[in-house]
Amino acid sequence: MRDHFLNCNGRLIGLQVPKIMGILNLTPDSFSDGGKFNTEHSALLHAEKLILEGAEIIDIGPQSTRPGAEFLSSDEEIRRIGNVISAVKKEFPDVLVSLDTFYGATVRYGFNEGIDMVNDISAGQFDESMWTEVARTRLPYIAMHINPDYAAMHQKVQYEDITLAVNSFFMQKTRELMDLGIRDVILDPGFGFGKTVEDQMKLLEEIGYLGFGRFPLLIGISRKSFIYKPLGKSPSDINEETQKLHLKVLEQGAKILRVHDVAEAKKTVDEFLRSRAGR
Repeated sequence: MRDHFLNCNGRLIGLQVPKIMGILNLTPDSFSDGGKFNTEHSALLHAEKLILEGAEIIDIGPQSTRPGAEFLSSDEEIRRIGNVISAVKKEFPDVLVSLDTFYGATVRYGFNEGIDMVNDISAGQFDESMWTEVARTRLPYIAMHINPDYAAMHQKVQYEDITLAVNSFFMQKTRELMDLGIRDVILDPGFGFGKTVEDQMKLLEEIGYLGFGRFPLLIGISRKSFIYKPLGKSPSDINEETQKLHLKVLEQGAKILRVHDVAEAKKTVDEFLRSRAGR
């Protein structure tokens, strides 16, 4: 397994030890925590909690992408962000801040506020200016597998082979990103977006094949419906099942876990590291 490094504003970040990305939603309508952290004060308090529990990356999201969520412009995203990014960087200078957006203009604003990486669920498909802005910033870029446009992003697709389809998508996108000079690319398989429960479970079994080891993998399965709905549970009541799946993907080489429940994920990462040291 190759070692991966990210250049975050001149800081070289190694991924030999998996990182935990804590989710900080600034939205009033996210499916499990909407409205809880959409003021600067509450956002800072939650960022502190995530960091104390073990998050090394804070992923700030101004727009919900759950099914049926309100579609926002870049201007509205920027209004919601306000001073949160700069406030988090000032209060917690060592933490990495990721910005969850599919707009190039929001990336430009976030870069000026101090972000360290870009998390784009659209892989550049929802805004033609996105990759231009990312290339300008030279920040690490998370590209997620998703349907080609916003309106269709949650439409279930029947894949003949989900792993092959996701890899074909990533091969095309990473080639285009490299041509633009975007070198630090992280791949996100896109759990919860346009995939059947069966295909998502298959992906979890075959995570190690994605990207053929060339790029680090980010896994975002926290509170996703493909886990809790078949079990008849709520999004916040599947911690045990989620941590088993987190351990599965870590064993297959995943480098970043994007989570709501940082403390529980930290236990899983520690368990993985202990088992790896004992081999």
